[in-house]
Amino acid sequence: MTLIGDKRLFLNQLKDYFMIVVGLALYAFGFTAFILPEKVVSGGLAGVASLVYFKFGIPVAITNYSLNVLLLMMAFRVVGRTFVIRTVFGFTVISIFFGIMQPLFPEPFVNNQPFMNIILGSIMCGMGVGLAFIHNGSTGGTDIVAAMVSKRTNVTIGRMILYTDVFIISSSYLLFHSIDKIVYGFVILLVVSFVCDYVINTNRQAVQFTIISEKWEEIANCINNEAHRGCTMLHGTGWYTKRDVKLLIVMCRKIESVTIFRIVKSIDKDAFVTQANVNGVYGVGFDEVKVKLHSHKQPLHTDANVTHEDDGAKA
Repeated sequence: MTLIGDKRLFLNQLKDYFMIVVGLALYAFGFTAFILPEKVVSGGLAGVASLVYFKFGIPVAITNYSLNVLLLMMAFRVVGRTFVIRTVFGFTVISIFFGIMQPLFPEPFVNNQPFMNIILGSIMCGMGVGLAFIHNGSTGGTDIVAAMVSKRTNVTIGRMILYTDVFIISSSYLLFHSIDKIVYGFVILLVVSFVCDYVINTNRQAVQFTIISEKWEEIANCINNEAHRGCTMLHGTGWYTKRDVKLLIVMCRKIESVTIFRIVKSIDKDAFVTQANVNGVYGVGFDEVKVKLHSHKQPLHTDANVTHEDDGAKA
């Protein structure tokens, strides 16, 4: 059982790293083929690397990798070992893709359509970052800065990334003296953020199935074995027939709903099935509850208990 569990864990990790590479490749393609040739500066260290490239001609891959290494050395003791390993893999892969793809696209992918290139490139970058984040990847860059600041101050990671990106994009005015370039940079920032959030939230959306069938046991076993999802069986009564019925409650990701429907239909085509969207599912197999628990050094009722005991003693 341990060997099977270790093998499954290894395969899941292998899948995560493969999807991270795919996501970073998509990001690099969108950046080097659509955004960089238009001489528009985006956010993150990729934006800083773009500024260096436009000013000194140093390839984006070299500057991006060097700055990431420098930041990570500064943040090593703050962010922790796990973050470092994940981030090193991310910025190494994306720097390699930058180095390969930048010479391939000296001109914009779509000729004489700057806004179209910006939109298409931003969508690809957002999809790539979202895909990497879904599989616990990191692109490095301003993530490192944000992680350091969030450890030392009350500024959130998202807000720190936003502040940093706005500063980097605005800096392009010193190089090009063009408001249009800054506007395009903010368009990239907004589109990448929107697409990235959409990709992440779509993957995390969950649904709840309620299944009523006389073959409930067979359906439950099949969902366990084939869909690898748990079921909860409830007892009920059909008010029209006055007969006892069994209800199966199943929680799954939205992308897994087709699998559940196929299982039910293949076993009992007359089964009564409802599907409802769920705002959030937390626990084993789903998302983790992330809330801060406020602990008090001394419970409030302690003083009250002492007072009562003193009053009783005096009485």
